[in-house]
Amino acid sequence: MNSEKSRPPIAEEILTPTNLAKNLSVDFEGEADQEKKKQEFGEIEEKRFVQSMLPTHHSKKGNPSSHIHLLGFNITYYPQWLQFSLLSAAIFVFYLGYGYMQELIFRFDGMQPFGWYLTLIQFLIYSACGYGESLVWHDTHRRMPLKIYTLIAFLTMATMGLSNASVGYLNYPTQVIFKCCKLIPVLIGGIIIQGKRYGLIDVSAAILMSLGLILFTLADSRVAPIFEPRGYIMISGALLADAVIGNVQEKNMKKYGASSNEMVFYSYSIGSVYIFVYTVLSGEFFSAFAFFWENPYETYGYGLIFGLLGYLGVNVVLTLVKVSGALVAVTVTTFRKALTIALSFLLFSKPFTLDYLWAGVIILLAIYLNLYSKNKAHWDGMLRRFLRQYLHKSKHHEVDMV
Repeated sequence: MNSEKSRPPIAEEILTPTNLAKNLSVDFEGEADQEKKKQEFGEIEEKRFVQSMLPTHHSKKGNPSSHIHLLGFNITYYPQWLQFSLLSAAIFVFYLGYGYMQELIFRFDGMQPFGWYLTLIQFLIYSACGYGESLVWHDTHRRMPLKIYTLIAFLTMATMGLSNASVGYLNYPTQVIFKCCKLIPVLIGGIIIQGKRYGLIDVSAAILMSLGLILFTLADSRVAPIFEPRGYIMISGALLADAVIGNVQEKNMKKYGASSNEMVFYSYSIGSVYIFVYTVLSGEFFSAFAFFWENPYETYGYGLIFGLLGYLGVNVVLTLVKVSGALVAVTVTTFRKALTIALSFLLFSKPFTLDYLWAGVIILLAIYLNLYSKNKAHWDGMLRRFLRQYLHKSKHHEVDMV
C-alpha cells in the first residue's frame, strides 16, 4: 500500500481544489485579506501534518475510514459537542490518573533511583499497544527508514527517561510546570535545526516562560525540604530532547507520511532496547529488578496502570485535535495540567507558597501568547467581526432610542 492511499481521508479532502478555495475565502480586503489567506493556508498545512500523525484506520478491504473512535467505540455520528465532551472527559481521567500514578510510584520508599527501569516498563507497554493497534487497523507497513527511527527512539528515550527520573528528585508540580514550557527549547531547536524565524510575540512568550520557570524554581528552593539540583538538570535535559524530537518528527512525518501507530511502535520498541542496554551497563537493571520483584504490587502493578493511562491519553489528545482543532486541544490539556498541580498539592502533602501561583499565571499567559502568535490572523479577524457586529447593534439601539 503506498503512502498516498494510507493517508487519512480528512487530509485528502482538505487538499481538493474546492475545499482549498473554500478554506481560503475571507471577508476582508487589502493587506488584511492577504495576511489571512497566508495564515489559513498555513493552518491547512498544519492540519494536514496533524492528520498524518493520527491513526490510519483501514477496513478489511483496504479502504480508509475517517471514523472517530474512543476506547474502541465509534463516536463518529455523535453531535460534535458530545464528541468534545467525551474526549475532554477522557483526557482528564487518563492524564489525571497518569500524574497521580507517577507521583504515587515515586512516593514508595526506595523507588527514587529506579526511574529508568520504570521508563523501560512504560516503553514496553507503549510498544505492545502501538503494535496491537496497528494490527487492528491494518496499518503495519513501515514508511519511514529505520535509521531515522533510531534517532527518534534515542530522543524519545532521553525525554521520557529523564522526565520520569526527575520525579524522584523534584517537587511534582515543578516537574509539570517545566513540561508546560516546551516552547523555549522548541523555539531554539526550530532556529538551529530547521532554520525557522520567529516573531516578537513568540520571543516574548519564551521570555515570559523563562521568567515563570525562574520564579517557580526560586519558590521551590525556599520551601522544599531537600533541594536537589540534579532534578532540574534532568527535567531540563528532557525538555531539550523534546525540542529536538519535535522538530525531527515534524520534518520526517511530512517527508514520509508515516502514521502515529508506526511512529509509536518503532520509536518505543527501539527505545526499549536502548534503555535495556543502558540499565544493564549501569547496573540499575539488576537492582531495580530485585526491588520490583520484592514489591510487585506497588511497582509492576502501578507501572502497568501508569503506562496504559499514558498511552490512552496520548491517543485521545490526537483524536481531540482531529475533532476540535489544536487550539481547543491545547486549552483542554492546559487546564488538565493546572488541575494536576492542584490535586498534587491536595492529595500529597507538600509545602506551598503563593509564589507558585504567580509563576503559574505568568507561564499560562506565555502559553496563550504563543497560541495567539500561531492564530493571529484568524483571531484578529474574529475580533474585528465581533466589534463590527457590536458597533452595528449599538448604532441601531441608539437610533431606536431616538
